[in-house]
Amino acid sequence: MNIDKELIEHISDLARIKLTEAEIKRFLPQLKEILDAFSKLDKVDTKDTKPSFQPVELKNMMREDKVGKCLKQEEALSNSKEKKDGYFKGPMAV
Repeated sequence: MNIDKELIEHISDLARIKLTEAEIKRFLPQLKEILDAFSKLDKVDTKDTKPSFQPVELKNMMREDKVGKCLKQEEALSNSKEKKDGYFKGPMAV
């Protein structure tokens, strides 16, 4: 793949990011380095490797429910500017 100024400009247009000439010059070698690293990964022989959908075994991640201290309604609403009738007031749906 040819990594050049036009490619950086195309990518920045797709991402809707305005880049200066200095930023393009700085990103050009960085993008080349990143893509070179990934191209090395493409060369790794993985034909005898089984897929691993979860590389780190998950054990029971559930925790026991424990009753803790809860805020009183007045405390929960105390820092809110927008409240009405004891509830948080949100923006109107459009």
